[in-house]
Amino acid sequence: MKVNGRKIGPGAPCFVIAEMSANHAGDLERALAIVRRAKESGADAIKLQTFTPESMTLKSKKHYFQITGHKVWGGKTLFEIYSQGATPFEWHQPIKKEATRLGLGCFSTPFDASAVEFLEKIGMPAYKIASFELVDDPLLKTIARTGKPVIMSTGMASLEEIEHAMDVLKKHGCCEIALLKCISVYPAKLSQMNIRTIPDLIKRFNVVVGLSDHSLGDIAATTAVASGASIIEKHFCLDRQTETLDSFFSLTPEEMKTMVKSIRQTEEALGKAFYGPDEEEKKNLKYRRSIFTCRAIKKGEMFSTQNIRVIRPGQGLSPKYFEKILGTKAKGDINEAEPLRPSMIGQGILQGKE
Repeated sequence: MKVNGRKIGPGAPCFVIAEMSANHAGDLERALAIVRRAKESGADAIKLQTFTPESMTLKSKKHYFQITGHKVWGGKTLFEIYSQGATPFEWHQPIKKEATRLGLGCFSTPFDASAVEFLEKIGMPAYKIASFELVDDPLLKTIARTGKPVIMSTGMASLEEIEHAMDVLKKHGCCEIALLKCISVYPAKLSQMNIRTIPDLIKRFNVVVGLSDHSLGDIAATTAVASGASIIEKHFCLDRQTETLDSFFSLTPEEMKTMVKSIRQTEEALGKAFYGPDEEEKKNLKYRRSIFTCRAIKKGEMFSTQNIRVIRPGQGLSPKYFEKILGTKAKGDINEAEPLRPSMIGQGILQGKE
């Protein structure tokens, strides 16, 4: 997958997305500051959400539309939540412009066809599909027809629902799809993350896979990268003193910087499948074990456990020959504490070169 020319997938650095969501707190200047701090913190992209409260739900206080049982969102209606969290359409262009100026990727999650139409007009390079919208076939078809890369979260989705959504996207023109393992709980517990799903998704769908992470801290993110994740998405705020719908489970700039550093260090440590000594190790080969004399040996004397030993350093014959040499005779006098050489033992004892 490529977004704005940036390769995303195995062999490329993990693509780190800072999700702004409602953390702008209704202030465009704060939104622009979030963009700048995301860049400073090492994120690769800033992501928005594009909707109006009317496109998300009805303005109703019936019990269907009430949020209950949540310490931050509880007691509000869906319409009230989406009114508070929406990013005004007129902000998208200046946010995108600022991200472009900084060399930061910028794309969005549309929630209905009108949002997709708007984002197409301003040239968004890719689209995110939220977990809750994975089952919205009409929206998936609209997004797929743009031909743009799609990153789709899979929170709450069964394997059958993921397969169906993938089929819809592919049948309607989407060629580049990434899946994000996700737990649609805010915040999510580490015990809910099930990071081992990531390599399973890679195996099942043969696509780029990542993590949309709503847990606190960066343990899940770095574990995901170690498990094959190519994308990490985290909600991002300037600080948690300014309370928003998302701030309580979002990373601050300092925390994002720490997470990105941990991800890059994890990638460095993962490296590649490799056997044998690397360049730094080669100088230590001489300190391996080898066969040495442990006392002086006369010509014709038999080698035994009393006169030869396997010890460090590695200047003599390999320990694999030790048992073959025992009981054979020395070809000449050998001093104590000398590495045993092929020339010191009888012909035919050693096979090959050492």
